[in-house]
Amino acid sequence: MSTTTSTPTIPLGGPTLPQERRVVTAIPGPRSEELLARKAAAVPAGVGHTAPIHAVAAGGGVVVDADGNSLIDLGSGIAVTSVGNAHPAVVAAVQAQVAQFTHTCFMISPYESYVAVAEALNRLTPGDHEKKTALFNSGAEAVENAVKIARKATGRQAVVAFDHGYHGRTNLTMALTAKSMPYKSGFGPFAPEVYRAPLSYPFRDGLSGPDAAARAISQIEKQIGADNLAAVIIEPIQGEGGFIVPADGFLPAVADWCRENGVVFIADEVQTGFARTGAMFASEHFGIVPDLITTAKGIAAGLPLAAVTGRADLMDASHPGGLGGTYGGNPVACAAALAAIDAFENDGLIERAQQIGARLTARLNAMRESDPRIGEVRGLGAMIAAEFVDPATGAPDAALTSAIAKACIAEGVIVLTCGTYGNVIRFLPPLSIGDELLDDGLDVIAAALGRV
Repeated sequence: MSTTTSTPTIPLGGPTLPQERRVVTAIPGPRSEELLARKAAAVPAGVGHTAPIHAVAAGGGVVVDADGNSLIDLGSGIAVTSVGNAHPAVVAAVQAQVAQFTHTCFMISPYESYVAVAEALNRLTPGDHEKKTALFNSGAEAVENAVKIARKATGRQAVVAFDHGYHGRTNLTMALTAKSMPYKSGFGPFAPEVYRAPLSYPFRDGLSGPDAAARAISQIEKQIGADNLAAVIIEPIQGEGGFIVPADGFLPAVADWCRENGVVFIADEVQTGFARTGAMFASEHFGIVPDLITTAKGIAAGLPLAAVTGRADLMDASHPGGLGGTYGGNPVACAAALAAIDAFENDGLIERAQQIGARLTARLNAMRESDPRIGEVRGLGAMIAAEFVDPATGAPDAALTSAIAKACIAEGVIVLTCGTYGNVIRFLPPLSIGDELLDDGLDVIAAALGRV
């Protein structure tokens, strides 16, 4: 058992939890094992889990399980609880809204909080053009609707996604997603008129951004043709694909080509949005202004909410009733989103993401200098990854990656793996985590790397 304390300046969830790593039983402990057995009996095997625990509380930078273990959270529920779990302002906003009403359906009886979220996103997303926003429930639903909007506005059908991309688990978003296992295998046939282009992956292709863009554009022009193409969709930094940061110049070249050819450029910022990368949106790092931008995850601090924000002329292309959904823009989720957005703007979370990123990058690069199994450390802000390889060949080493992640969880540190080849560990700590707690988590990772 080991313990480290920290006192972040960001508000903690509450009841306020001690900010410490505390391992009092084997992980999983007996109570978690009992609940995992119930899960196995009641929940389909296809719904997996990363950490073999059952959470009972979370806040700041920790998750507490049913056995009293306090684990350092370096995943934020896959970049969702960026403001911290149970942020006090979010809790208060949700409680107040629940006491008023939980649902009317915005398409039946509209309410102000939906409009206020739309106004905030229109203001915050890149570009000073006129924008409009529609709200949905999940990142995949936002992506589906962005494609619908692009097709309706252009009168074209084809859509291009990129190698290593991940866009969701619905039929259309599975078609857009590059990775077969576990997301697509056995679930076809998939939606038609979806094509794939090569991404800029500097660690593996060695190309400059302009050269990688020229390669992708050439393939698009030859295999699809601009006149048939409704949209290009891309994550500014790949998420599930391995936190791949494209080479400088790649994204602007692709965006410029889209604009020149009347193709809608969609930035999927479901994982990168809301201060995660040290800017409110990752597109800002690359100087691009998307026609449409999809958001979810961090938008509402854990409540289900997603959005498509974009050029007003595109957003207005759909006929009345063509966009929406029963739960889209639920008032409770909107209340949470408004409180979370206030925290992103006024709690110093953009700067905190930059600080976390600098600390993660420095420590992981120090590990890389002494251990050639770490092929690359990359990312922006509090969205950092380490890619693990065979040092002799450079080939992806998924087995090593999995072993490190399991060893960390056993010692009370939640880390997530990702990457097309399963050889990347991604770091997505809550922006409310303290430095001492973050350093303790990195100590555990360094020790695990030394043992494995």
